[in-house]
Amino acid sequence: MPRCRPRWPAARPRNVPPPRRHASRPANAFAPGQRVRARAGAVDHHSRLPGYVQGKVGRIEHLHGMHVFADAHAQGLGEQPQWLYTVVFDGAALWGAEAAPGLSVSVDAWESYLEPAA
Repeated sequence: MPRCRPRWPAARPRNVPPPRRHASRPANAFAPGQRVRARAGAVDHHSRLPGYVQGKVGRIEHLHGMHVFADAHAQGLGEQPQWLYTVVFDGAALWGAEAAPGLSVSVDAWESYLEPAA
């Protein structure tokens, strides 16, 4: 199955800067191919981590660079840039036997959403 890479931004007003920021520290938490677990648990604010991946194990596919952490920025807490990763989850890990054979789901997740998988 071919994979699509979104071309962000599809549309962005001219007066809004792109969310990518210069790296203030190296991206040494996770590397492509590494297994990670999406953090699980309630937070007291909106999170962009989909509920269906929380607590599930996936694999780092791509490092996008350091970006504005939207969760903090939306709360007026400043940009708080973090590394942004694409994590691929096997459909069966998310939905069990009901998943279509070969299904995988890609999610872009900030570093604080992830932890090393055992």
